[in-house]
Amino acid sequence: MNPVDEDEVDLLASLSEPSRFTAIFERHVSGVHRYLAYRVGGDLADDLTAEVFLCAFKRRIGFDAARGTVSAWLFGIATNIVCHHRRAEQRRFRLDQRAALSELGRSDDGDFVDGVVSRSDLDSAIAKLDRKSRDVVLLVAGAGLSYEEAAAALAIPLGTVRSRLSRARSQVRSKLGRELDPLTEGAERR
Repeated sequence: MNPVDEDEVDLLASLSEPSRFTAIFERHVSGVHRYLAYRVGGDLADDLTAEVFLCAFKRRIGFDAARGTVSAWLFGIATNIVCHHRRAEQRRFRLDQRAALSELGRSDDGDFVDGVVSRSDLDSAIAKLDRKSRDVVLLVAGAGLSYEEAAAALAIPLGTVRSRLSRARSQVRSKLGRELDPLTEGAERR
C-alpha cells in the first residue's frame, strides 16, 4: 500500500479510532514543520506545526480525497495558518535582511557574505511578492510540493499555480537583477 492510500485509510479509521491519526502525524510532521520553519522561523514553526495537526485532527471528518491527498490537505491547513501569522513572517524577512547587512560589515569571508546577502536578497524579493504568489512559491520551492500538490493545498486550479509561479519568477528575477532563477536552481520542473 502506498503512503497516499495509507493516509486516507488512517484518516478514515481515525474517525472511530482517534489514535490512528498518530500515523498521519508521524508521516507528515517533519515535512510540515520544515515548510513552516521556512515560512516563519524555527521557534514559531514548532507551535504552528502543533496547530496544523490539531486543526487537521478536528477537521478530519471534512477531508475530501477528491480534492487532493492528505499531504496536500495538511499543507493547505499550514498555509492558512501562516496567513494568520503574516505580520510575523514579514518581520522575519526584514530581520534576515538586516542581519545580512550587519554580517556584511563584520565578516572577512567573501563566500559567507555572498551567501548571506544572496539569501537575504532572495528573502526580500519573496517578501515583496503578493500573498497568493508567495504562497505558491513557498509551497513549490520551499516545501517541495509538486504543482499538483500546491494546487490541491491552496484549492486552486493547476493552471493558476503555474501562472502565479511564472509571474513570481519574473518578479524575483527583476528584483534580484539576475538571469539565474534562484527559485528553481537544482529543482526539476514538476
